[in-house]
Amino acid sequence: MDDWLIYRGVGAPDPQRIRALPPPPPWRAFSGEPLPGPVPPIDASSLRRLGARVGAPPAQDSRTLELINAALYLRRPLLVTGEPGSGKSTLAHSVAHELGLGRVLQWPVVSRTELKDGLYTYDAIGRLQDAQLADRRHHPGPTSPAGPTGDTPPGSGESDDIGRYIRLGPLGTALLPAELPRVLLIDELDKSDIDLPNDLLNVVEEGEFALPELERAADRPGGHEVRVLTDDGRRVPVRGGRIRCHAFPFILMTSNGERDFPAPLLRRCIHLHLDPPRDERLAAMVQAHFGTGADERNLDLIGRFTSEDGDGELRPTDQLLNAIYLTQHTVRTEPGRREEIAGLLMRPLDTRRS
Repeated sequence: MDDWLIYRGVGAPDPQRIRALPPPPPWRAFSGEPLPGPVPPIDASSLRRLGARVGAPPAQDSRTLELINAALYLRRPLLVTGEPGSGKSTLAHSVAHELGLGRVLQWPVVSRTELKDGLYTYDAIGRLQDAQLADRRHHPGPTSPAGPTGDTPPGSGESDDIGRYIRLGPLGTALLPAELPRVLLIDELDKSDIDLPNDLLNVVEEGEFALPELERAADRPGGHEVRVLTDDGRRVPVRGGRIRCHAFPFILMTSNGERDFPAPLLRRCIHLHLDPPRDERLAAMVQAHFGTGADERNLDLIGRFTSEDGDGELRPTDQLLNAIYLTQHTVRTEPGRREEIAGLLMRPLDTRRS
């Protein structure tokens, strides 16, 4: 295996590998001051997708490994396209697990998603209500008016802490100046509004963004540094109303190919297309979830899955895993019954376009 590979796709954790990553190219170096403290470990979301990969063969081919590592070296987002069930989102969890990069930050995209949803949210209404309650406690009687934007009057006590009303989203948390890159999964970007891919361009290129609510307060006493809540549930300081990354995050964006993306975004990404898993990749997936040798024990179902997939209809690998799990609890001495149950689960989703 090539020595230059940081992520090797072997499944076993090797957190020291990420420290062998060389400095970024000059045009991708960022100046955020690293924040202290560890990141949260991987959670159940990663464990569900990865399974127990001990003893399983590598789940990626050499081309996939090279493109993933290109994104790591160049500090560029990885755009992964492919059919549903081809393992696109699992790649993000695999990289985080193997390199010890902690919990995967997940940003699922829908048609109503805007860039600010991924950066941060500001609860102006909650702040205004708290300011009014605090004012009533200090000045019984008619409520003193607060500004239309939720700015509280001086001396309102705990409601002056604007950081209590700001929570960073997955993208905003990924851009915090961590010593090591966080892993961010932007899932199904092709389902977004037409503007979101373009809106991502500046943030992906500059590795920073502003929080106007904090910028306005930066010149007030105690306003230069404000502690806000992250997507992980931690409180971290934000200085001067801006967040600037130190280690550019490993951003993996997935697409099912339902739309094309603008050329400026594609230019800033490393593009990886994943075919449906077959042969070694499919065996690795089955072994990861059902143990060593599970692929050989279920050759009949795997053979049926791969042969029927050749008829031009879409069958995601989830169906195969469901069929293997369910038929483990049937009487294996009744092949007809086993085939019948598998057939109920491995049905095409639609017909592929030529």
